[in-house]
Amino acid sequence: MGAPVAARTKNPHPVPSVWARQRREPDQPTLSRVSIVREAIAMLDADGIEALSMRKLGARLNAGATSLYRHVATKDELMELAVDEVAAEIHVPDADAPDWRVAVTEAGAAFRATSLRHPWLSSVLGQAGLAYLGPNLMSFSERLAALFTAAGFPEPSRAIDTVLSYVIGMSTTEAAWLTTVARSGESESDFIARLMPAAQEAAAGHEHLAGGYADAAATAADPVALRDEKFRYGLEVVLDGLALRLPG
Repeated sequence: MGAPVAARTKNPHPVPSVWARQRREPDQPTLSRVSIVREAIAMLDADGIEALSMRKLGARLNAGATSLYRHVATKDELMELAVDEVAAEIHVPDADAPDWRVAVTEAGAAFRATSLRHPWLSSVLGQAGLAYLGPNLMSFSERLAALFTAAGFPEPSRAIDTVLSYVIGMSTTEAAWLTTVARSGESESDFIARLMPAAQEAAAGHEHLAGGYADAAATAADPVALRDEKFRYGLEVVLDGLALRLPG
């Protein structure tokens, strides 16, 4: 007899994504995909991507790596799941919002806030394989598409790509900065105050740079407000450009 039909027709090149793989029945009731992903996110938030390994994660869950692999096949799959889990925190207003610019600004701010709560997020979005197949990211994309479509954009996907490129880029830079500050053990204001003399000395003779550092020094007393203002300014510029693409 020949091989069973299922065996003969099995795809030799499966899609490399956790969302495309059939889930196995759990065989360890005390361990679940949900608990694994939540603990992985806690590790990522605390120590970054480099500190996460299946072995360390298993130790924190009092489970061997083999037990983890019954729920999550690879570290790449784990990252897909972690990205999608935190994506649920990003709020996008309804498509019937009265002002599309206000709604997109709110969505962009929500994305940034989520990225700063989870500093590893923005840096892995472009390297997360097929993470966009996850239900939360799919919902996020769908809600954004509905928002831009309702606003009248003829090519909503391109408008979305433009906004997300800005938001992800700014969030990545800001998260990296805050990680550096955190590792210093100082407050952001104290870190800037200590950094400014060296920065101003390096900028000596460069008039435009020196002026910029002087402005930064003047606002070092409230660095959070400065970062907020920079983000809003850039997003407003992006939306100004997109508004020109609207018919009429």
